[in-house]
Amino acid sequence: MRRFMLLTVICCLALNLFAQTAKEEIAADIHRSASNYYAYPTPVGTPTTPPKGYKPFYLSHYARHGSRFLINPNDYEKPLSIMREAEQNGVLTPLGKQVLGVLDSIAGMAVQRYGELTPLGARQHKGIAERMYKNYPEVFSGEAEIDARSTVVIRCILSMTSECQKLQSLNPKLRIKNDASYHDMYYMNNEDEKFNKMRTSDEVVAAKTQFQKEHLHPARLMSTLFNNQDYIKWKIDGGELMNALFELASNMQSHDTDLDLYSIFTKDECYDLWLIENYAWYVSFGPSPLSKGKIPYMETNLLKNILDTADTCLVKKQNSATLRFGHEVCVMPLACLLELGDCAYQTNDANKVADVWRNYKIFPMASNIQFVFFRKNGSDDILVKIMLNEQEMKLPVDSDIAPFYHWKDVETYYRNKLAAF
Repeated sequence: MRRFMLLTVICCLALNLFAQTAKEEIAADIHRSASNYYAYPTPVGTPTTPPKGYKPFYLSHYARHGSRFLINPNDYEKPLSIMREAEQNGVLTPLGKQVLGVLDSIAGMAVQRYGELTPLGARQHKGIAERMYKNYPEVFSGEAEIDARSTVVIRCILSMTSECQKLQSLNPKLRIKNDASYHDMYYMNNEDEKFNKMRTSDEVVAAKTQFQKEHLHPARLMSTLFNNQDYIKWKIDGGELMNALFELASNMQSHDTDLDLYSIFTKDECYDLWLIENYAWYVSFGPSPLSKGKIPYMETNLLKNILDTADTCLVKKQNSATLRFGHEVCVMPLACLLELGDCAYQTNDANKVADVWRNYKIFPMASNIQFVFFRKNGSDDILVKIMLNEQEMKLPVDSDIAPFYHWKDVETYYRNKLAAF
């Protein structure tokens, strides 16, 4: 027993020693600072082998669309017009002129493509499909029925198409049904005014404003772009321009291009700008105590659909899959509602959020939550594991075989949780 306890302590110390802070993770890969613009990372590791005799037979997921162009034309045009005016006034530094050139190029790429899926976004979903097929071949064998549904937004529809085309190419016998209808929007991307009011409450807005004030420092960047301090003072909103340029820098990883804006920011600035976004997402779509942890319940309809659809599919004899394609504003609160890993972490200290809760781990482009179900011949005990971005997650349910859980326990927990809200 003493030896066991000693080994346990050593393992815990080792885990703490090698655990990285968010700042270290972002320094190692600056693209993580992009928050919801972070391009889907290739999963590492291999799936855990299920208990002896259990095989996968049903998969259910909700996935965000893949990498895209920015949605609002002003995201491109506003910073471009600011830099063009500065050039006309002769106040751009050599670096400022380089930035203007990059802005002009990416704004040209985006014309009439605002919000659209990029080729990378399509490849992300093809990769996800290929790994699902490889890791859980029994689900997609023979004439399995694949029910794929999307929100009515074109980038989501094309993401669905990319994933399903890949699956069909791997098994031409699959019976795939695609749909994108307002009929399903009540659970695919529900907008409830009650939750909108929570995220725009005076308390939430004040908290985000104060946190941004503490971490937004545009003076150094502005001095590298403009050669006239008076011009900066009277003509430029430094914080607004810094945010706009960082958004463009963050989303350029959505494209197959060598154009870059990350280089104009220091690593500390990237980290601070990420902190601002991370906290904003936490209080607006996460489990923040500012809204008493209620905002994740905005995905009640989606979770009910997942549970109800599973109940229907589990009684069937044949293997099948249910695929849903939507948005990060659904993936994030759903992950928090499910209490996957640390997603439901709560703290009233804004400066401690990033110690545990990191948005780039939850909702990169093409982020997805997968439920994989397993059964054993002669047994009525169905097992499930839930993955976030293809990483096996700890659930708020006891299990003697984690990351696998007894479905009856998982379903009971979530149905009771929804009933109590």
